[in-house]
Amino acid sequence: MPASPAAALGRNFLGHSPQWYKLAILAFLLLNPLVLALAGPVACSWLLVAEFIFALAMALKCYPLLPGGLLVLEALLLGLATPDAVYGELKHNFPVLLLLMFMVAGIYFMKDLLLLVFSRLLLGVRSKALLSLLFCLMAAFLSAFLDALTVTAVIISVALGFYAVYHRIASGKGFGDDHSHDSDSEVHHSSREDLETFRAFLRSLLMHAAVGTALGGVCTLVGEPQNLLIGHEAGWHFKEFFLRVAPVSLPVLVAGLITCVLLEKLRWFSYGALLPETVRQVLADHAREESSHRTQAQRMALLVQGAAALVLILCLALHVAEVGLIGLLVIVLITSFNGITDEHQIGRAFQDALPFTALLVTFFAVVAVIQQQHLFTPIIQWVLALPVDQQPGMLFIANGLLSAISDNVFVATIYITEVKNALDAGEMTREHFDTLAVAINTGTNLPSVATPNGQAAFLFLLTSSIAPLVRLSYGRMVWMALPYTLVMGTLGWWAVSHWL
Repeated sequence: MPASPAAALGRNFLGHSPQWYKLAILAFLLLNPLVLALAGPVACSWLLVAEFIFALAMALKCYPLLPGGLLVLEALLLGLATPDAVYGELKHNFPVLLLLMFMVAGIYFMKDLLLLVFSRLLLGVRSKALLSLLFCLMAAFLSAFLDALTVTAVIISVALGFYAVYHRIASGKGFGDDHSHDSDSEVHHSSREDLETFRAFLRSLLMHAAVGTALGGVCTLVGEPQNLLIGHEAGWHFKEFFLRVAPVSLPVLVAGLITCVLLEKLRWFSYGALLPETVRQVLADHAREESSHRTQAQRMALLVQGAAALVLILCLALHVAEVGLIGLLVIVLITSFNGITDEHQIGRAFQDALPFTALLVTFFAVVAVIQQQHLFTPIIQWVLALPVDQQPGMLFIANGLLSAISDNVFVATIYITEVKNALDAGEMTREHFDTLAVAINTGTNLPSVATPNGQAAFLFLLTSSIAPLVRLSYGRMVWMALPYTLVMGTLGWWAVSHWL
C-alpha cells in the first residue's frame, strides 16, 4: 500500500534523523510562537538560543544548518530580529566568510604535498612517542597558518589510505586489486590481531593530530574562524594577534606537546599502541611502489604546492590583504601552474567549506536576535561588575564551558560582540578590552577540545569515514581528549588570570 502524502513528508523531513529528534524540532517550532505570546520576546529569544545550542550539540543526528536554519527563519517571521539586522551582522563579519570560502578551498589544492609529508613521517619514524609528538606538532604548525579543518582532512586521508592498504593485504588481495575495507569478513585470522593493534595505533595518531590543530589554531589570526572574528573586532593584524595571545597560547602549546609524549610513554587513556612490524612492512612496500610510479609532472606539481605554501605564509605574516583574498590567491596560483582547468575539479575544493559557511550565517542570524533583544547584556554587565583582575578568568571559564557543549565559533561571536559593545559604550578601557578579547579567544579554543561538539575539526573527524573503521566513537573521543582538556583548560585559565 503506498504511503500517504503526510507519511512521506514526515519521512523526508530531516531525512534519516531519529524520530525523536524530528519531533523535538517540530515541538520547538510550535512552542516558540506560544512562548512569544505568553512570556514576551526576551523569553522566546532565550528559548531560541537554547534550541539552537541543542541543534549544535546533536550535530551527529542532523547537520545543524537544517534545524538551525528553520529556527532562524521562524525567529525572523516572529519579529525577534529583522532581515536588515542579519544582513548587518553578515556584512560586519564578511572577512570571516571570505576566510571559510577561499582559504579552506585553497589548502585543498595543497593536499598532495601535505599527504606526502605526513606519509613520510609515519613510515620514517619508529618511536611512537616521537611520531605522536611530530604529528601533533605538524598539525599545530599547519593549523596556525592554514586551516584546522583542512589539516584534519589531510590526516584523515593519510590514515584512511594506510588503513585501506593494509586491510587489502590482510584480506589476501594485491595492492592493485579491488577491495572494500568496510568489512572484516575476508581478513585472514592470522592478521586480525595486527589489524586491531593498527586500529589503536591510528586512533591515537588521529587524536594527537586533532588536539594539535587546537593547540596551533589558537595561536594565530587564521588558525580558527573565531580568531579572525575576534581579531577583526579588536583591529589586530596577524603579528599583533600572535603577540597578544602568546602569553597563553605558547605555554599551553608546550604543555600540550609534553602531555602528548607522556600519554604515549605511560599508555594512559587508550594511548600507546605501537605499529606492528608486519603492517609497517606492507605500508613501506606500497610507498616504494607509489614513488616509483610518480611522474615528472607530479613532482613539479608538488614543488608548485610548496612554493604556494611559502607565498601563503609570507602574505599572512605581512598582512598584504584580507585573509580570504590570500586564500583565493593560492587557488589561482596552484590551479594555474598545475593545470587544474576543469570547473568541476575546482568545485570539489569548495565542498568542505561551504556547508560550514552556510552554518556560520545562521550563527550570525542568532547573534542578530541576541543583539536586538539585548539577551547577553545583563551577563556582560555582571562580569564587568567583578573586580577587574577576575574578569578575564571568568570569561575564559564561561566561554570554555559553553564551547564544549555547543560550538566555539557561535560562543565567540556572542561574547566578543557584547564586550565590543561595552567598549564602544565607554564601560572599559581599550587595554582591558584587549585582555578580555584574549580570554574569549583562548576560552573558546582550548577547553572546547573536551567534546567533538566544541571543535569543528573534532566533529569532522568523528563524522568522517575513518572513525568507524578505527572504532573511534563519541565516548572514546571524549575519554582520549580528557587529559588534554584538563591540561589545556587549567593552564589556559591560569595564564589568562595571571600572565596577561
